[in-house]
Amino acid sequence: MKDAQEQNVSAAFSRQAPMFDDIDDANSIIGWMRKRVRAEVLSYMQPSSCMLELNCGTGIDSVFFAKRGHKVMATDNAPGMLQQLEQKIEHYGLHGSITTQQCSFNELESLKYSAPFDYVFSNFGGLNCTDQLGKILADINRLLKPGGYFSLVIMPVVCPWEMTMFFRGYFKTAFRRFKKGGTSAHLEGIHFDCYYYNPSFIISRMKDYELCGVKGLSITVPPPYIEGFKEKHPQLFRMLEKAENAIYTKAPFNRWADHYIITMRKPFLI
Repeated sequence: MKDAQEQNVSAAFSRQAPMFDDIDDANSIIGWMRKRVRAEVLSYMQPSSCMLELNCGTGIDSVFFAKRGHKVMATDNAPGMLQQLEQKIEHYGLHGSITTQQCSFNELESLKYSAPFDYVFSNFGGLNCTDQLGKILADINRLLKPGGYFSLVIMPVVCPWEMTMFFRGYFKTAFRRFKKGGTSAHLEGIHFDCYYYNPSFIISRMKDYELCGVKGLSITVPPPYIEGFKEKHPQLFRMLEKAENAIYTKAPFNRWADHYIITMRKPFLI
């Protein structure tokens, strides 16, 4: 039986599912971030890989990777999201490339297709909706082939852009990521908790893995919730992007961001 947190997260994202793609398409910084994430994943994926995607949403990334010759097991706990993905599979004729299953990332042992995967992927902070990331990492280890990779996009504790909200009087927002035991969030009128994880949390639990990289997303570039920034200030955006390109792979800046992407490789002998 799912707990209240999982039920609320599932209900919130199911409620947003019908307009999710429109929101995604309309936000140019989400597009900017997604492009960088995909480039990172593609730099490690071998041809015709078998990928497990956690919190796949409406399958925006699942479809992207399937169209490039990869097989994707797309999982999400929100039935509304998976309904949207099923429509895309039908529309693009991807039945042989994408398999779906309603599955919480807290219950990966319930996966119907449990053969080892070449790649495990989670985008845009879905894993920040759980306080069980340690368990999930253990499940990822079990599900990955030797030599396989995982790439996770996570929201860290320190986000400079969010902390600037202090100067506008939004004290709780400025420091909400530092709150122990999770902080309250809401989507489509439904409340649930978010938990923030630094890369060190993941690295310490996957000690036998090779760290391939930690790259910050929206360090100097504004985060997606500052809507319209790229269109209103194109020259300033280019300057901020140039600054980000100079530091997004370097510590500690790659850990001080709205999100970061961490990629690690499972050893052949573990």
